[in-house]
Amino acid sequence: MRRIGRYPLLVACVALLAVGLGAATPSLASAGSGPDACATTARSLTGTLADGATYKIEVPANWNCTLFLYSHGYVAPGEANPAQDVGDPITGAWLLGHGYALAGSSYTTTGWAIQQALPDQIATLNVFDQQVGAPARTIAWGHSLGGIITAGLIQDYPNRFTAALPMCGVLSGGIATWNTALDSEVAFQQLIDPSLQVVNIKDPAGNLEAADQAVNAAQRTTQGQARIALAAALGDTPGWFTPLSPEPAANDYPAQEHNQFLWDTEVDFPFVFALRAELEVRAGGNPSWTTGVNFAAQLAKSPNLAEVIALYQAAGLSLRADLATLNHAARISADPGAVRYLAKYISFNGQLPVPVLTMHTTGDGLVIPENEQAYASVVRQAGDSRMLRQIFVSRAGHCAFTPAETITAAQTLLNRLATGHWNGQALQPSGLNANATALGPGYNVFTNSAGTLVATPPAFVSYRPYPYPRPFDLGG
Repeated sequence: MRRIGRYPLLVACVALLAVGLGAATPSLASAGSGPDACATTARSLTGTLADGATYKIEVPANWNCTLFLYSHGYVAPGEANPAQDVGDPITGAWLLGHGYALAGSSYTTTGWAIQQALPDQIATLNVFDQQVGAPARTIAWGHSLGGIITAGLIQDYPNRFTAALPMCGVLSGGIATWNTALDSEVAFQQLIDPSLQVVNIKDPAGNLEAADQAVNAAQRTTQGQARIALAAALGDTPGWFTPLSPEPAANDYPAQEHNQFLWDTEVDFPFVFALRAELEVRAGGNPSWTTGVNFAAQLAKSPNLAEVIALYQAAGLSLRADLATLNHAARISADPGAVRYLAKYISFNGQLPVPVLTMHTTGDGLVIPENEQAYASVVRQAGDSRMLRQIFVSRAGHCAFTPAETITAAQTLLNRLATGHWNGQALQPSGLNANATALGPGYNVFTNSAGTLVATPPAFVSYRPYPYPRPFDLGG
C-alpha cells in the first residue's frame, strides 16, 4: 500500500486522519488555588507505551493546569506513524506559549485504528498523570479520524475529560461512513466499471489501479462525467476541491463535476477501492450493505441533485434508467460480526458528558460536512444539545483550517469552561472572524500545496449541513 504515497493531497489529508482508566480527572475546584498552582519546569517527554505505541508530551514552564490531548488522523498502512500532540506547529506554539500542555500518541496500528487509538490515548493520559501531574482540565481534540477518536474518547471514558474539540471529524460514525461510501462505489461500479470490487476486496492495489483508469476514461466523455457526478452525489461529495480557490457558482455544473473528479482521483478512491480492504481485515468481514437502499430516494436528498440532472440532460442520458440499474443491481449484505465491530469502533449514542465544540469546512469531500448533522441529530435524540455547538469555515479541502481559526475554536471552548455557558455572540461568524483576525497576521495563514504560507483571512460562516445520506447511530 505504499502506492498511496503518489496521491499528494491524500497524504496531506491522512496526516491530519496501552491501557487502563486510571484516576478520574480532578475537578476545577481541587486543581489549586491560583494561576501558578500547576507551574512546573518546561519539559518534553517521549516514550513507548506497553503495546508499542509511542507518546509525545510537551509541558511549558508556566503550565496552567490544562492539557490538550491530540488524536491524529488516518495513517495509511506502510506510512510513517509517529506520535503527534498537535495538528500544526503554529497552533502548538501558541498553546504552549499561553501555558497549555500538549500530549498525544501514535496508535499501535495504522489504518482504521480506533480500537487501538482509544486505549493508547488513555495510556498517554496515565503517563502524563504519573510524570507531570494530574491536570485540572483535559480537553480532547483531533482532526479527521482523530475527530471520531476524540468523540469516542468522551463517550467511552467520560470521567477523563473536561471538554472536546473534534475537527473535520468522522462524526457520523464508522458504519454510516462506510455505508455512504459503498453507495458511491456501487454506482461507479455498476455504471462505469463492473469489474471493480466494492467489498471483500482481494487485490487492493489492482482494484485501485482499475478504478483510476476507469474514472480517467469516463472523465473524457459527457456521459462519463454525468455518471461520475451521480456517484459523487450519492456520497454528497462537494463540487469544490482546492483550498483558497473560489467556490464554483451554484449553476456551474461542469466545474463542480471536475472538482468531484479531483476528489475521486486525488483523495477518495484510495479509501473506497483500496483501504476498505484494511477495514475488512480488522473487522473480520464486510461491515457495509446496500440491502433496502433506494438509490433514487438517496439522490433526491443530495445537495448535488440539480447538478446531476443538468449533466444527464447535457449528455443525453436517461437518469431514470441509470437509477433503475442501481436499484435492480444485486444487493450487498454485511457480515453481522463486522457490523458489530464497526459499531463498537465506533458509532455514537449522542450522550455528551462534557461540552463539545465541532468545526468543519463546508467544502470537505473526504469527510463531508453532513457528518456534523449526523452528530447533532443523535445528540439531540439523547437530549444533550445544550452541550454541543458547531462552527463552520467556508473553504474547500479536508481539515483546511488556518491556525487562527483553530485557536479561535479552542478559545471559544475554553471560554465555555471558564463561564459555564456558551457565548452566543462569540459563536456567531462575525464574532469568530473578529477574534481570529485579532490574533494577527502570523496566525491568519494557510499552507498551500507548494508548502508556502499564504495570508488567509478567517472564513467562519453560518452554515446548515444537509441531512447525512445514510445515518446509523446507537441512539434509542
